[in-house]
Amino acid sequence: MQQQGFGTGRVGSKMKLHTLLEALPFVKMPAVNPEITELVQDNRLVTKNSLFICIKGYTVDGHKFAVDAAKRGAAAILAEKPVDVDIPVIIVRNTKRAMALLADRFYGQPSRKFRLVGITGTNGKTTTSHIIEKIYRDAGRTTGLIGTMYMKIGDETLETKNTTPDSLTLQKTFHEMNARGVTDCVMEVSSHSLVEGRVHGCDYDIAVFTNLTQDHLDYHKTMAEYRRAKSLLFSQLGNSCPQDKPKYAILNADDAASKEFEQVTAVPVITYGIDHDADFMAENIDMHARGTTFTLVTPFEKREVRLKLAGKFSVYNMLAAIAAGVVSGVPLDSVIKTAEAMEGVRGRFELVNGGQDFSVIVDYAHTPDSLENVLKTIRQFARKKIFVVVGCGGDRDKTKRPVMAQIACKYAHYPIFTSDNPRSEDPLAILREMEKGVEGEQYECIPDRREAIKTAIFRAEAGDVVLIAGKGHETYQIIGNEVHHFDDREVALEMIKER
Repeated sequence: MQQQGFGTGRVGSKMKLHTLLEALPFVKMPAVNPEITELVQDNRLVTKNSLFICIKGYTVDGHKFAVDAAKRGAAAILAEKPVDVDIPVIIVRNTKRAMALLADRFYGQPSRKFRLVGITGTNGKTTTSHIIEKIYRDAGRTTGLIGTMYMKIGDETLETKNTTPDSLTLQKTFHEMNARGVTDCVMEVSSHSLVEGRVHGCDYDIAVFTNLTQDHLDYHKTMAEYRRAKSLLFSQLGNSCPQDKPKYAILNADDAASKEFEQVTAVPVITYGIDHDADFMAENIDMHARGTTFTLVTPFEKREVRLKLAGKFSVYNMLAAIAAGVVSGVPLDSVIKTAEAMEGVRGRFELVNGGQDFSVIVDYAHTPDSLENVLKTIRQFARKKIFVVVGCGGDRDKTKRPVMAQIACKYAHYPIFTSDNPRSEDPLAILREMEKGVEGEQYECIPDRREAIKTAIFRAEAGDVVLIAGKGHETYQIIGNEVHHFDDREVALEMIKER
């Protein structure tokens, strides 16, 4: 997997400082006007003639590194307060907001030069983005992808730290995509990135909403604030409806939040759903262990669709992707062909097969809604017992812990509660909070995640189903400040073979 960032040394750009600063209204221009060859927010990456941007983070204040940036050759500093350097310092109220505007200008407003699809929602963003990207690729387009698992330009892949990168990384990546002839880019848009302005400067053409359920309340505090954060993607589509580059909002008709999102956007709204009337609907759904069939109802015609993906949630993801493909001008025949060929995304309802006579499924389900959806799907095809191994992350929304436990006990025969990135919290304390929701129920607590997975797999019998939930594609456990290698799929396969 590629370890270097896109655009590192491959695609250059430069601009006079005064020309760059024209993106910021009423900013005081410095007396000198050097040529800026790079925008940087990490002092360790400063090169000669860079503009160093001081960002106040949660743990580190970039202003502390202004002197070092100057010594490394920075031509100017962008800051929120004076810093003691002998190069020009441009003072702004908010360097994060200014960085987004400057990055968009410096890289030539790159997102205006291709179709940009943004997907937001609690669950389904990763799978839906992969389906849409595949629809575009199969239609002969050159694609980009930005999300939880990685970034891609064509076939080249780069690991990512956040679902949605910071504005500087985004615009630099878009610039690289322009250079490589990308015609369509699909990206996941997190609620954090919308609130923090990471996607300012992104010219979205299509905004897709999957669903809204409890998550990230440690950050947003209330569901109303969480919903408002998601709505920003749709309000920021703008008021104009240009004919040469039409914009669309694609909303889940079965989710109540869509009514608010429809009110805040000025662009045409396309809906999809199962239970309520919508532009793209699924009827006659038949789910089984290895896939799902349904009748696709579109504004033009009805078609039979046979998916290799299981579960009602997969139908919702597919409907959203189909709608995005159609409004992007991809023929329905091509869209359906891709839909039927999709075999899933890593860590999303992924089967682990080591020749055993029971099913083992690894899934990213880490919210109450996603866990319930996956367990409901399993109950539709499970012939015998269901085991679920599940935990809750440390330093994150504590209110969902008893709810996750309740769902595990409601839908599984053998719930096993364990650790899932405890971070700075005591794993036993997290388990105690989960237990508060299931007093009197039958369950087991095994803090060691490897031991929990082993217990479930060793107890499973022919025809049983073992769900290992919460981490999906992740290949690590965060314990304290240390990151340890841990892959649910690897551990599951190891235990199957050991057994």
